[in-house]
Parts: sequence; structure tokens; C-alpha cells
Amino acid sequence: MKKTVVVIGTGIMAAGIAAGFIAQSIPVIILGRSKEKADACLEKAVQLAQKIGLAGENAQKNASQIIEDQFTGLMETWSDWSQCQWVIETIAENLQVKQTVFAYLDTVVPPHIPIGSNSSGFPITKIAQGLSTANRMMGAHYFMPAEVVPLVEIVMGEKTDLQFAQQVYDLYKAVGKKPVLVKKDIPGFLANRIQHALMREALSLVQEGIASPEDIDDAVKYSFGFRYAAVGPMTQKEISGWDGMANAAKEIYPSLSNITALPPVVQKLMSEGKTGMKAGEGFRKWTAEQIKQVSESYSRRLKAAFDVLNIE
Repeated sequence: MKKTVVVIGTGIMAAGIAAGFIAQSIPVIILGRSKEKADACLEKAVQLAQKIGLAGENAQKNASQIIEDQFTGLMETWSDWSQCQWVIETIAENLQVKQTVFAYLDTVVPPHIPIGSNSSGFPITKIAQGLSTANRMMGAHYFMPAEVVPLVEIVMGEKTDLQFAQQVYDLYKAVGKKPVLVKKDIPGFLANRIQHALMREALSLVQEGIASPEDIDDAVKYSFGFRYAAVGPMTQKEISGWDGMANAAKEIYPSLSNITALPPVVQKLMSEGKTGMKAGEGFRKWTAEQIKQVSESYSRRLKAAFDVLNIE
């Protein structure tokens, strides 16, 4: 019998995370606050798994058959923890609630089974603070859409044992994900730190009137962003040469933004409720048709980027 993966939560991320395992013929347990929400999450997960492509024994099964291979229920009533190989929490970003969930898992999940949190903001060190088995707890940070984006950040807390982190790392490698090991529990982990460094400079350029949001998008998409679909920034500089980068850095680094708060142009957007597509306006206005077009284009391009990254 195959060891299961337990997903705690029933939202969009939970469905995407579950889909990744279901697509690889690994049975999933989805636990939520209600059986109805967990059932709906499983149905969505199966749809996503079929969309990204099924592997192994699932390939010839239809949706109803695949659903029968999984299980949904309430966390408090699930008892067969010993059959799990990995437990991942992906509930709302509320530290106290996450701590409560982890405190419960600390007592019911056998200590040899690793437990992770998909939290994007709270460090696993805080979530697992004071727990007796914090050594097997870690961050496991996905990026939306979780069923498509390959990266999973395995973040070690202050008490995480490397052997548990390596065990989870190997699991994700086996199911076709691209895990990275973050050896210190720092704010933003790895990818978001790099992303926010870019956003700080981009927003500062908008604030100073140097470039428009549209031109910044194009500058990234059609220059280094274009190259990053082929290789990452470190390898790209290995190709082009660190000496050229070092010379440019002497000129550029002193002028880079070092702000520690959002620039006024973004604060103004927030105060006016202009939070982007979901509000119908951010730096620009969005019609329903524009949102649909961009969303569909985004999905197609993500799929194309995924295909490119899988070319060896």
C-alpha cells in the first residue's frame, strides 16, 4: 500500500498541492473544517491533476475513479496518521490558528513523519515554537498556481533536522517538483526575497517617474526575464562572465533603491482600494474582458515556460 500525503486545508493552494501528488499516483488525504469543503477541494484537485497530466496508474482513470482513491474528512476525526509520508498545512495566513494546528499535529502524528507549512509569511520557527517535535517541522512554500509552478521551498527552522528536510526534498524530486533547500529561516525565504528586491527597485523607478509600469514589465519580460526561462541568474553570469557584472555593479549598486517601506505611489493605490485586477483597477483599469484575456494568456505562457524548463 502506498504511503499517503495529508493536505490540511481546502482552499486554492490546497487543491493545487493535492493535484501535484494525485497526478503522480500518490494517494492524498484532504482534511478541512467541513467534509463538504474537503470534498469540493478534492474534486477541484482531481480536475487540476487531469489538466496537468496524469502519470502512472492514474493515467487511464476517469475523475470518479481517481476520487475514490483519495480520502477527505475533518482533521480532528482522522486517525490513520501512521500511513502518511508527509503532512502539509495550507490554511489561512493566521499565525495563532497555524500554531494551534501544529500543536495538535505535534501530539497525533508519529514523530518520524515530517510536517510542513505552506505559509508564505510566517516562519516555521514561530509556527513550531515550543513543540516537542519541532525537529521534523519545516516550511514547504509553494507558488501559485501550485499544480503548475515547479518550485517548492523547503525551509529549515531553528530546530529542523537536516535529515527530515532532505527526506521531503527527495519526495518532491520524485514527484517532478523542483525543490530548493533554504537552510536558515529568514523573512521571505529564498524566491520572495529575490522577487521583493526586484519589486523594490521597480516601484522606486515608477515613484521617481523614470519608467511606467508597462515599460518595466517589458524591460523584465524581454531581457533578463526572457533569459531566466533558460537559466537562472547565477548560471547566466557564469556564461557572460563575472568580471563584466562586477564592473557594472560598481556603477549601479550605489544608486539602487534601499527604501524600507512601500513608496507613496503604492500607498496611494492601497488607500484608494486599487489593489489590481480583483478590484478592477491597480496602476491601470481592468475590464472583465481584459482580465479574461490576460488570465488566459498567463496560463498559456506558464505552460510554455514549464515545457521549456523540462527540455534537457
